[in-house]
Amino acid sequence: MLRTIVVVGTLLLGVGAVMAQQEIAVQQDNLMRGQAKSLYDVMLKMVKGDIAYNQAAVDAAIKQLEESVPKIATVFATNPKQDVVNATYGSSQKIWQNKADFDSKIPPVVKAIADVKGKVKDKPSLRVAYNSINDRCNDCHETYRVKLK
Repeated sequence: MLRTIVVVGTLLLGVGAVMAQQEIAVQQDNLMRGQAKSLYDVMLKMVKGDIAYNQAAVDAAIKQLEESVPKIATVFATNPKQDVVNATYGSSQKIWQNKADFDSKIPPVVKAIADVKGKVKDKPSLRVAYNSINDRCNDCHETYRVKLK
């Protein structure tokens, strides 16, 4: 009986640890998806002409990025050691092997957002803002994001 209790307890601890790791991965994925929505689904689509220019949507996208980008270091503080099930992109283990470099990529993105805030008034200025922010995002994605499928 004691052996059964120990085995069941060990299994429950293992399941709990896996669930906690998956929750961390989901939090990381949700943060990045929110930023991708603002940058790609709003700003890029307007730049490309896929959707009409909308100042309120641009302002909301920039505000969302301004609020969420500084959270990256905190949200990626823990290595979940697994990716979100069925995700297209995941986090490279290089993040936790070189956390200081990963974290150093965040302030330039924050600065790029601050530099364009309040300056986007039309499609041409949106193109400049998008390129500025996206270039800084890609500085990190080149090294620390992996395509899963």
